[in-house]
Formats: sequence, C-alpha cells, structure tokens
Amino acid sequence: MILESSSNGMMEVLDLQLFNKDFYTLIYRLLINLFFSTIIIRFIYYPKTKRKDYLFTYYMIGLITFFLCFALKKLDIDVGMGLGLFAIFGIIRYRTNPIEIKEMTYLFVVIGISVVNALAKKQISVTEVMILNSAVVLLTAGLEYVWLLKHETRKTVVYERIELIKPEKYDEMLADLKERTGLNINRFDVGKIDFLNDTAVIRIYYYDSDQAFSDYSAGDF
Repeated sequence: MILESSSNGMMEVLDLQLFNKDFYTLIYRLLINLFFSTIIIRFIYYPKTKRKDYLFTYYMIGLITFFLCFALKKLDIDVGMGLGLFAIFGIIRYRTNPIEIKEMTYLFVVIGISVVNALAKKQISVTEVMILNSAVVLLTAGLEYVWLLKHETRKTVVYERIELIKPEKYDEMLADLKERTGLNINRFDVGKIDFLNDTAVIRIYYYDSDQAFSDYSAGDF
C-alpha cells in the first residue's frame, strides 16, 4: 500500500497518467490500421512489384502517421498548429532517385487510411470505419487485378547507334532495342541527344507482366 500510494503520488507530481480509457481505443484503432495496411502493402502491392524496400517505408510511415494523428487529436491545438506540424513531411525529403507515381500513390493510400483510422471520432461507428477501409482495399485490388491487369514500366538507357534515331527508322531501332535489352518493348521515346559523343538517352516502355523481372528505378531525361 505504501509503494502504491508513493507511486501514485509520484505520477501526480510529474503530471503523468499511467493508464486511461483511451488505451483500449488506441489498441482497437491500431489493430484495424495494421490489418488493412497489411492487406494493401503485403497482399496487393508486393505481389505485383516484388519491391521489398518499399515495404519498410510504407509500414513505418503509416505507423508514424497513425500515432502522430492519434496523439494530436488528444491535444488542444487549432487547425493552423496541426497543419504546421504536418508540414514536417514536406521538409523531410528522401535523398534517393525520384519515386515512381505508382509507389507515391500507394504511399498516399497508406498515409490516408492511417489518418482516417486515427482521427475517426465517436460519431463514426465501427461499421463505418470498416466500410471506409474496405472500400479503399477493394478499389485498390480492383485496379491492380481486374481493370489494370498490365502495368507499363519504363527504363532509361543510353543508346549509341545515333543513326537510328530518325523517325523513318523507328521500327528498325525498336527491333534493335528489343534484341539488345531482351525486353518485349511496346514503345520508346528519344530524349537528350549528344552529337558530340554520338549517344542519345532513350526511354523504353514495356509491360511488367510480360517480362521475367521488374524494374521501377527509372530516371528522368
């Protein structure tokens, strides 16, 4: 009893709470968020792309966004202060190659459902939260596996046969690119041309499902 009263007194002095009713709300919302995030990240995104590096990014950003929103919801701050705190995401930039639009979309989806699951108030029922998350999952799965069965991927290469860049030699250059890359190329674009070194930057496009491997690391011209 002495230890318990001493512990309670210490918590009061430090103005801390060891446990409150929001603990169960946190666990419930966290489990829902992890469940639907896992479906999107692991069972929809990953089988299509095989990109393990983005799994870590999506899970951690989704988790941090969830905890940040859940904590901010309990604080007495105005909208301006909240937007200022979220501006951190605009300041922190990954010093890597430009992220593909598809990966950026999945990142936005993960952040979006994390925000919804964290900020949903008592006026929103459990059924409504489940419907919101399920709608996102079903739409994402539908786009990936039903409506958009083929995903067109691009790759940038440096091409030295500059005599083939003429429009009238398009078919000949396409055949040469297919033979040298081993890819079933659908089309290509000619970018920067360097006549000094007799090279040109070519961006080739091919369907991911038609190839033996996938590569999303394409740079800009």
